[in-house]
Amino acid sequence: MSNLYELTNNYDTVLNMLYEENIDEQMILDTLEGIEGEIEDKADNYAKIIKELLGDAKKIKEEKQRLDVRQKSFENRAKFLKDNLQNTMKEIGKTKFKTELFSFSIAKNGGKQGLTIDGDVPDSFKKLETDKDKIREALEEGQELPFAHLEPRGESLRIR
Repeated sequence: MSNLYELTNNYDTVLNMLYEENIDEQMILDTLEGIEGEIEDKADNYAKIIKELLGDAKKIKEEKQRLDVRQKSFENRAKFLKDNLQNTMKEIGKTKFKTELFSFSIAKNGGKQGLTIDGDVPDSFKKLETDKDKIREALEEGQELPFAHLEPRGESLRIR
């Protein structure tokens, strides 16, 4: 049986394999199966790998959020500049012109016109919608409904 140091080195090797995109999952699982050790040791090392991967995923998520904020900032600046240019073009009455690099024009938007509802809509303009909460409540109370059923709950491993 391998000592703890050897097991740790073996699991570090597996961890490095997880970052290699060209190594398939079955090869990783086979490598994990080939490592000697008690189930408790393996479980601990699995948990170490899982925690490391989740930590990396969290770092990536935080970076994505930071980049999303930066992207939104650039989009807002571009919109501000575009709106400013459009307002200026309207004010001076020059709604269409060309330069050496670009063509500029102000035109009506295409597609469907926007719609605003200002009051109560008559029934002839309404559709019936499925009330999923009412169906779920009836099934949870034990009623048999031929058109619906509740799916079994899944299982998951939790490591804290």
